[in-house]
Amino acid sequence: MQTAPSSSSVVTGLQPLPEREHLMGRSLVVSIHDVSTVTRPLVERMLADLESEGVPVTSLLVIPDHHHRGRIDQDPDFTAWLASCVARGHEPVLHGFHHLRPQMPGEGMMTRLMTRFYTAGEGEFYDLSFAEASRLLRLGKGAFTACGISSSGFIAPAWLLGWEAQRAVKEEGFEYTTLIGSMLDCREGGQFFSRSLVYSVRAPWRRALSLLWNKILFRRLKRSPLMRLGLHPPDWEHPAIRSHILSLIRFAIVERRVTTYRDWLDLWRTSVHEGALPC
Repeated sequence: MQTAPSSSSVVTGLQPLPEREHLMGRSLVVSIHDVSTVTRPLVERMLADLESEGVPVTSLLVIPDHHHRGRIDQDPDFTAWLASCVARGHEPVLHGFHHLRPQMPGEGMMTRLMTRFYTAGEGEFYDLSFAEASRLLRLGKGAFTACGISSSGFIAPAWLLGWEAQRAVKEEGFEYTTLIGSMLDCREGGQFFSRSLVYSVRAPWRRALSLLWNKILFRRLKRSPLMRLGLHPPDWEHPAIRSHILSLIRFAIVERRVTTYRDWLDLWRTSVHEGALPC
């Protein structure tokens, strides 16, 4: 059985990228996970709130068939709405296919911990074979194409991406992927370490711990060239979490340029090709 790499692991063949803060400035990428036919109403509220706080573009992590509850390419209203988001500058990112991982017999303690406790059964790409990961990636790309959009990036549900699935992402031609602690350039090689802020809201104790942890992490990332803020639709169902997120954004955008994963990676590659520093 495959195991997912830890957030601190270095992918084979990828080298840490040197910091170029003096060349690129500081950036903020806000990503909205689990965008689907199921979550669209909440995502619309999130986008409106984010735009009012100075975040005009985001990376939208789209699930083609969220929990088997409705394919994006079979919902004309969703397709039109998503196209309008892309036209305004938001980046569509493939985010799994069903966003579900069924329980399997003989699972070890670590697997149960990662796929049930950590992510409540949604680690779809945690331990897939290369063939199955490739199949789902192709299905996802097909659904995007049917919607008239394309994705240069793939981000696994809960950032749980096994080694064989990671290889499939590269072989299927995706430009990048992210783990919870880093961004990986699949085309040119390189791993940029930047821990994502993210909230867990499934229980009161998780929400309380998330508020404390993200307050600390935000301070630790103050000097980082890239700050990542990963949001989920249920975050907006908890006023304290929503308020905390918007507060962090107000502070961040004072000295950071708001961008998307795709555009940040393009800028990074440009700085590499200009020969300012070796990659």
